[in-house]
Amino acid sequence: MMTYDYAKYATQQAMALLAIDSPTGFTENAAVWVQNAFAELGFDAKRTVKGGVLIDLGGENTEDALLLEAHTDTLGAMVAEIKSSGRLRVTRLGGMEANNAETENVRVYTKFDGVYEGTFQLCNASIHVNGDYSTAKRTFDTTEVVLDENVKSDEDVKKLGISVGDIVCFEPRTRLTKTGYIKSRFLDDKLSVGILLGFAKYLKDNAITPARRVYVHVTVYEEVGHGGCASVPAGVTEAISVDMGCVGDGLDCTERQVSICAKDSGGPYSYEVVKKLIEAARLEQADYAVDVYPHYGSDVEATLSAGYDLRHGLIGAGVYASHGYERSHTDGVFNTLKVLKGYLGV
Repeated sequence: MMTYDYAKYATQQAMALLAIDSPTGFTENAAVWVQNAFAELGFDAKRTVKGGVLIDLGGENTEDALLLEAHTDTLGAMVAEIKSSGRLRVTRLGGMEANNAETENVRVYTKFDGVYEGTFQLCNASIHVNGDYSTAKRTFDTTEVVLDENVKSDEDVKKLGISVGDIVCFEPRTRLTKTGYIKSRFLDDKLSVGILLGFAKYLKDNAITPARRVYVHVTVYEEVGHGGCASVPAGVTEAISVDMGCVGDGLDCTERQVSICAKDSGGPYSYEVVKKLIEAARLEQADYAVDVYPHYGSDVEATLSAGYDLRHGLIGAGVYASHGYERSHTDGVFNTLKVLKGYLGV
């Protein structure tokens, strides 16, 4: 039986993964964690050449297989310039917004010389000094990383081993409230990886073999658009992205629901798959919403763009303040798990 304990387990797994920095292009540690987490549940989990993790959850019919896709890469930044002041100009990785990331603590991962801490600030960030503080436009040219080191020049910074191309990771600030809300940067899409681990544990605990083969692909380049372009096993006829569900003006979904996406920036999802997802939600009495996302793209669209012949869909726990300090709820996790259960008839 799919109980709420699996939602709690999924949330805890997501929180463990959120503690591992993994912006696009810097995902090795997170991918190793994901591989080990699925392997510990007894499933075959292998690394792809690209760096993702492909997991076989078992199932009988290998000619009508289902691929579930989620991603463990997140937003972040990269050192673009070491300024003469000893500050760092950065370029974003994925859709990080400078005005959202302002004042956040960061970690700078050097290629060979360890990790350094700092803060992402507006240039000339002291309100008592900068009369234009409130009106200054926040971009990655008007902001900078202030290192927590005694550096006054570019040479001082270079002596630390920091160089152009080093990775800048933003503090996620993960918190689970007493009322079941999970708040963190990068719930997109580490919460969904936790959900898929929860679903895998449900199959394992109940010794369930699905009627159709089920694979999971945890990708590592979704935030830059090509995460799901490869590594689709033979026999897959449907792919479903388990990614964040949008919450905002003009949409019905809340953080406590599972969102079923009918259309996003890439166009409509398979009408057949959307209908089956709705039927699954109704069958399992999951609290769900069907929405159209105005600014969104997913792994399964990358899969289709790569030329794979399959039907596609997208579901996910509702997440508010996407690409910012995000919020979801364990209820949304539970409702997503129930839709997966109903869709596969397990």
